[in-house]
Amino acid sequence: MSERPDGVDPLALEQQVCFALSVAARSVVAVYRPLLEPMGLTHPQYLVMLALWQHAPLSGRDLSRLLQLDPGTLSPLLKRLEAAGYLRRERDAADERSLAVTLTPSGVALRSRAEQIPAAIVQRLGLPVEDLRHLHVVLTQVIAAANRPGGDDQTAADPGPAGQASA
Repeated sequence: MSERPDGVDPLALEQQVCFALSVAARSVVAVYRPLLEPMGLTHPQYLVMLALWQHAPLSGRDLSRLLQLDPGTLSPLLKRLEAAGYLRRERDAADERSLAVTLTPSGVALRSRAEQIPAAIVQRLGLPVEDLRHLHVVLTQVIAAANRPGGDDQTAADPGPAGQASA
């Protein structure tokens, strides 16, 4: 195995940002699971409901954009939420090609139960709220950088000082 002179292996698993993000995402979703199950929601369905509670009614296209999900991934989520009685999908009368997604009274009522989730997550994670807010800011920057046009054709950059995570 070849190591750099500074002693940091650029391919060390524990140094990879992608690994930390992947494990963190799975771990945090697992913290949400016992809170969402009594509501009959999976984490992806919860994200759909969050978007609708904030912005409903929405077109399918707008919902897809907000959630950064392709329509093929979003469609089964919407079907399951409709079957659960939380939303309605209807063709837009003004544009038959567009799908209008609206909350049902049950979907609106579910919000009051969901309002307890953020505080419960903070408590279960046991991290200061300011740390979580900072993490959100940094993750939002990572998402923007990853989605930047032409961002995927850049050559490997100098990782900077030893001890920094690798990409």
